[in-house]
Amino acid sequence: MKIEKKILPKSIVELVVEESVEEVAKSRKKALSYIEKNADVKGFRKGTKIPENILVRQYGEEHITKLTIEFAIDDIYRTALKKENLIPVAEGQIKEIVSESPLKIRIHIEVLPEIEIDKKYKNIKLKKQKVSVSADEVKQALEEIETKFTKFEEATDGKAALWDRVTVDTDGFEGEKILENTSMRDYPLVLGSNVLVPGFEEWIVWAQNWDDLELPVNFPKDYHNADFANKKTTFKVKVKKIEKAVKPEFTPEFIEQLRGKKLDLAWFKTLIKEEITDTKASNARLEEENKLIDELLKITKLELWDGILKNQIEKVYNEIKENMTNQQVQMKHYLESLKMSEEDYKEKNVKPTAIKRLQWELILHKLAELEKFEVTEAELKKEIEWILAKFGSEDVLTKLKELYVPGNKYYEELKTRISYRKLIDSFFETK
Repeated sequence: MKIEKKILPKSIVELVVEESVEEVAKSRKKALSYIEKNADVKGFRKGTKIPENILVRQYGEEHITKLTIEFAIDDIYRTALKKENLIPVAEGQIKEIVSESPLKIRIHIEVLPEIEIDKKYKNIKLKKQKVSVSADEVKQALEEIETKFTKFEEATDGKAALWDRVTVDTDGFEGEKILENTSMRDYPLVLGSNVLVPGFEEWIVWAQNWDDLELPVNFPKDYHNADFANKKTTFKVKVKKIEKAVKPEFTPEFIEQLRGKKLDLAWFKTLIKEEITDTKASNARLEEENKLIDELLKITKLELWDGILKNQIEKVYNEIKENMTNQQVQMKHYLESLKMSEEDYKEKNVKPTAIKRLQWELILHKLAELEKFEVTEAELKKEIEWILAKFGSEDVLTKLKELYVPGNKYYEELKTRISYRKLIDSFFETK
């Protein structure tokens, strides 16, 4: 194989590659084998051995030659990348078949862009955010769990109380005129949730089943719906059902259902505090990284070209799409609600995120080459133990332990992540 290499603008490497007739002949065998497996030739069962002359007569030399070149180009492309030690950031483009015998092709390959980072990066020092969790935050988290798992049991007598759920029919009036969008039927309302206009729910406390109420409700001047702002109204309400709230008890069994660990309430509070701390620390780190990338961009020369940016946009878009699917929302319907096409959404909403992420990845990769932060076995062991501690299932733990072993790609990726984290931390003051 003969290779001529030329560096072109926009991070494009041009390779003109010539392959010997003997090597291309091997691709002809691949082409014949492919045709043979998929051939429909009278007198031969599919997948059986068919003589070459019959395949040529059935499909024609021109078709076989075309397929041979396709197989050969695929082999040439992969071999040339390996020989020239090139890592494409987008699919290579065959710009020209210069000749078929010997086979000679011209390929354009987009590679990672050149990055220049001024040595001033060594002087960047930023402050880390302090993360703390208050007792009130833990209490709020527990209350949110209580609310989520609260069940309601119908009460046949007695009066409605705060946090009961009442089922009501409502009609709103301004004088004698019924107001549009105020009529509801069989509406389940948790008293104290403040989902309706201020003052409405308070009037229903102490009501009984099948009470007919007339509630004087004044909409605030700054009400979010301008059509109702500052209006004096009367709501006619029929109470059709009252249900008492039954909150869950934080027993070890209930906590095990929530987190997979049998804990008493005190230890569960500790766990909740750790979870909130982790979330706040992650959010703080994202903010810190954004500040760092903004500082580094000021002293970095970096241009992003078509292929690498297009791939990153697709990657970010697919992540958004997957998140939508997990929330049981179809991307098609979401775009319709925004009155945007997929192309417009990618350009206006996805592209800025893709650019920022790509800039960060490339700068971080370049700095990692310059600084070479080493990761010790002790650091890896500690990180793996931290990851494993997050899981309670023995089956999951067994599988994870099999993944995080030296030489495994998960182990090596973890090693890279730790080195990047150490690199990022070096830009922040520890005190």
